[in-house]
Amino acid sequence: MKILMVNKFLFPKGGAETYMFELGRQLEANGNEVQYFGMDNSERCVSNALGLYADEIDYGSASIFKKLISPLKTVYSKEAEKKLMAVIDDFKPDVVHLNNINFQLTPSVIYAAKKKNVPVVQTVHDVQIACPNHRMYIEEREQVCTECLKNGYKSCIKNRCVHASALQSAVAAAESIYYHKKNTYNLVDRYICPSAFIAEQIKKGGVEEKRIRVLHNYSNEFTVPDKTQEKEKYIVYFGRISIEKGLKLLFDAMAELPEVKLIIAGRGPLEEELKARELGNVEFAGFKSGDELYSLIAGAAASVYPSQWYENCPMSVIESIKAGTPVITSDIGGTKELIENGKNGFIFETDNKASLKAAIERIYNNIELNEEMKAYCLSHQVTDTLEEYTEKTEKIYRELIK
Repeated sequence: MKILMVNKFLFPKGGAETYMFELGRQLEANGNEVQYFGMDNSERCVSNALGLYADEIDYGSASIFKKLISPLKTVYSKEAEKKLMAVIDDFKPDVVHLNNINFQLTPSVIYAAKKKNVPVVQTVHDVQIACPNHRMYIEEREQVCTECLKNGYKSCIKNRCVHASALQSAVAAAESIYYHKKNTYNLVDRYICPSAFIAEQIKKGGVEEKRIRVLHNYSNEFTVPDKTQEKEKYIVYFGRISIEKGLKLLFDAMAELPEVKLIIAGRGPLEEELKARELGNVEFAGFKSGDELYSLIAGAAASVYPSQWYENCPMSVIESIKAGTPVITSDIGGTKELIENGKNGFIFETDNKASLKAAIERIYNNIELNEEMKAYCLSHQVTDTLEEYTEKTEKIYRELIK
């Protein structure tokens, strides 16, 4: 098969890009041909044979003038549509597989593929179809929000949901209103949803159920480090250090658990504020990756994810279980779908410090229970390998081609 992968960024930027590159490499290993379309960039690491890409747009660094004149291009990019159609004419793909497209490429790429009669698959990396700011979370209020699903997408303007900006929120709301009115999202033949939670949200956003497949993210292969040299006992959080991850609540709990050590691995905008609290039982390890990260995960009594927003299907939770480390997580979003409460982790009540403390104490102080849970994690993996996941994705492609 020939698969054309489409994503606004064609360089390693985040989880969506990692997913696309790894899936693309495995598709090629299975004998398929894969090309890529998105914005051009000096760091671009994948390509298409025509060498044609959309012009780069960086709204974060754009001038005020560009931000004022770009709303139409943000809603519908004729440039992306025209260039993608040219790449399709040259490559003649069997399937176009979309990832993150909104704002920079825009759903114009859906129309490009359909005009060329190519089946369209999209992996749903966030809740954009149901929420103009992609997050269902208002950072300034530190709270989740589903108001657009209840009262319409103009709520995004009222709440200034996108970077607290009236202009950006208005553009995001206009985009949602426009594409839902045109029923554009039901032009996508198949949505791959990493969690049942996100599948439910896009259904609420108007996507027909027949177009949705739930397929949890895959787990990468790695060697679980030897734990025989362990001397120190700790729990670990690894990931982005930001407000929506519930780390303020975690620090409040740690302040009342002086006998428990927490190691935080990662970087993010909340880092300095948390460091300023100077908790003696919390260590900041900085950014970790590869074997160094896996050793840190595998050596922990548990990993903890107290998110107060709707996670999709976090790779961090999957990797923790893969390493044999039970997970403590909040009861919100798709994360809890990966947890068998009391077997490979504990689910606590979101934003409830007492509930979080009880989960930490139970898993930290009961050595026998902790060992049982670690063994269960290793023997009961919660997701497919990349190879298994790719085979299931290929099956979806073949169903649409047929």
